[in-house]
Amino acid sequence: MFSISGEDLQCRVLDCPGGSSSFTATLNTNGGDATAIDPVYALPPHEVAEMVAAEVARGSAWANANLDRYRWDFYVDPEGHRRIRSESARIFGDDVVAHPDRYQPAPLPDLPFPDLAFDLVLCSHLLFTYSDRLDPEFHSAAIVEMARVGREVRIYPLVHQSGSSESVLVSDLMGLLRGIGLSMTTVPVSYEFQ
Repeated sequence: MFSISGEDLQCRVLDCPGGSSSFTATLNTNGGDATAIDPVYALPPHEVAEMVAAEVARGSAWANANLDRYRWDFYVDPEGHRRIRSESARIFGDDVVAHPDRYQPAPLPDLPFPDLAFDLVLCSHLLFTYSDRLDPEFHSAAIVEMARVGREVRIYPLVHQSGSSESVLVSDLMGLLRGIGLSMTTVPVSYEFQ
């Protein structure tokens, strides 16, 4: 979803928010250097792992009830989605328990890292996805904060969770953030689900 290259995998990466993604676990297992942040990591690691397993069931039920909101090229069907998400949750759950230091409890837009601590910051399924609940000020502050701690920031997707169209916030925020000196581009990627 982020068009990650082999060169990107050699970078210091922040997954922000990491949620239940297996990205940090997988990258570190393969010799990379990734850290994930999410407010939920304030819970004991075993509780986070249990919560993630329950989240897979909720997400699968939602996908089944809203089939027409998704493109099934990658997952093929809801069962494929459930299977892949279950495996990701298992990898994440095992890793958060075994290596809790990789998972830091922190909320956007207040990251506990020095300026440019990371080469790459990835933000998946938060900004723009919940633009009906997170206002433009939150989006702007979150992007500025991620740009403060990372040399490059990638955000995916740029659509509201309904998947209907690009969030109306995208063009407004791009203009605003360019005005304070941030450079931005929209890049198509091969992965598309919403």
